[in-house]
Amino acid sequence: MESQTEKGTPMRPLDRHRTDAGDEAGRSPLVDPAACRSHGRSPCPVPHTEAELAALAGLLAVPRSGITTVTVGHSRDAAATTSAAAFTAMWEARGGVVLAVVDWPETAASWLRAARRMTAQTPDAWVVAAATTGFVPLARRLLTSTPWEPSRTYAFGSLCDPRLPALAGPGVLDGLRGASADGGTWEVRGRGVTTFPARTSG
Repeated sequence: MESQTEKGTPMRPLDRHRTDAGDEAGRSPLVDPAACRSHGRSPCPVPHTEAELAALAGLLAVPRSGITTVTVGHSRDAAATTSAAAFTAMWEARGGVVLAVVDWPETAASWLRAARRMTAQTPDAWVVAAATTGFVPLARRLLTSTPWEPSRTYAFGSLCDPRLPALAGPGVLDGLRGASADGGTWEVRGRGVTTFPARTSG
């Protein structure tokens, strides 16, 4: 097991107040540009691998998870769009139900519209293929204005970024899990992203 720990000063914690008036209340989901600069440029999503898709499916299909219905969200770049479509096709082929497929732009005024679309129904889990820069403000909005839970969210490897927890803020993404290109998995824990190697047979 390998642990990646983010260096630098984390952002002030978000108040989980469940209101649509986040910006007006001084709790904007937008990330301070200075914080983005201090943590460096995040990588863009790359095409997923078959091992990554299989590992992601495995995370959702663990015994007693009870996950049948999902909402899929993705940024609008080509790689994330393709990954979301591949997961949707795979999940439905396995008998699962995709309640909605939601996309969002790289920048937005408040992210409330996308957050509401992501939570318009009540899935067993959310599946995300996205760039870090677009997902972080969306996640902040989801946490403050909707019933979304990071521990019920699963992502492709594009979000396996050691800068992710610090950019999002303390506690915003705790429990978010995902798959890596080599078939391994990862999880956000506190201020870091912990990675786990791919399982081998035998």
